[in-house]
Amino acid sequence: MNVVSLFSGCGGLDYGLEAAGWNVAYRNDCDSSCCDTLRLNGGGEVQCAPIEEVSSAEIRRYVGQGMDSVDLVIGGPPCQPFSKSAYWARGDTLRLKDPRANTVNEYLRVVEDLKPKAFLLENVHGIRYSGKEEGFQFLLERIREVNRKAGTDYRPAWRVLNAADYGVPQLRVRFFLVALRSGKEFVFPYPTHGEAASGQSTLCDIDLEPYANAWDALANIEPDRNEELAVSGKWGGLLPSIPEGENYLWHTNRKGGLPLFGWRTRYWSFLLKLAKDRPSWTIQAQPGPAIGPFHWKNRKLSWRELAALQTFPKEFRIESSRVEIQRQIGNAVPSLFAEVLGRALKEQLFGESVSEPLQLAVPRIENTPPAEPPQSVAEEYLTLMGDHLPHPGTGKGPLYKVASE
Repeated sequence: MNVVSLFSGCGGLDYGLEAAGWNVAYRNDCDSSCCDTLRLNGGGEVQCAPIEEVSSAEIRRYVGQGMDSVDLVIGGPPCQPFSKSAYWARGDTLRLKDPRANTVNEYLRVVEDLKPKAFLLENVHGIRYSGKEEGFQFLLERIREVNRKAGTDYRPAWRVLNAADYGVPQLRVRFFLVALRSGKEFVFPYPTHGEAASGQSTLCDIDLEPYANAWDALANIEPDRNEELAVSGKWGGLLPSIPEGENYLWHTNRKGGLPLFGWRTRYWSFLLKLAKDRPSWTIQAQPGPAIGPFHWKNRKLSWRELAALQTFPKEFRIESSRVEIQRQIGNAVPSLFAEVLGRALKEQLFGESVSEPLQLAVPRIENTPPAEPPQSVAEEYLTLMGDHLPHPGTGKGPLYKVASE
């Protein structure tokens, strides 16, 4: 079951597919640091080059020439043109006019040439924003074009899925599209986890496992003593005053802290702290010094903790700077989530069902410890107390005003 992996990053999708029994025969990324990580962790050919410079004939050198030499193409074309953060700050983005959006077209160019039995495409859920769906419509039109040119019958199925619903200890929402060459519609696996144990369950949640939480993932990980994890910058001293599971909104007039900020005047992840008894929030790829999620011990997450929340294999290795490690791991698809999808693809393409437990599943730890008590606000921040206006609304903040001038 040969896989061609495009925009592989540091391999989050790849490791999950491999855990499900697939053979990732070829990987591609234009980032040399990511390629170093791929070579450090897996087999198969790794070609480090921009996708525009990668020919399908060259890929076939490593996967074979036959019609069915490629079973699956996977990849997550860079998602910046459709990201939520850019839209929140500026009210709009270039989206399809952004030159980085061409990666979707290049991905489907390879699909057209290789004609795999199926392909899987991952992106941010912003590609499906209501009224901002030109990227999604372009994707569907290109698939129709592939079918016309290649004589295939790819029928796309798509969902916006939360990785936590499948046992990943992280709330991470992403768009997934899967298309089978046969014309059959891919059926996405049903969620296995939910709020069943939190008192917020519905009748539909009765048979679900409770969410895997941050304590399940991190309890047995000790940070490397040589890893610098202190929170620096202007706001580092305020983090200890925020309770587990809260962010800067704790210190607004709508929460239980002091009125230091206006409601929603910062990014959600500003001073965001993990709670032991809940899944982590989305791991960021390029956080500023005050952007979380942070550990409940008021520090940055170690690289092993980041990898654990992304459910990478325990033997995963990475050798790079802190900034590079955060970027690579933060951009990845959780590997457990990819294993779940990989098993579903095996069953629907080849009739191979697997009953064994998932290899990358996060073991549950009973008796989660109580939350760490927050500290008093440091004196240096008390000058911020006062009446603060809330954010005026999406696309109306200060960054949007600057961009419009």
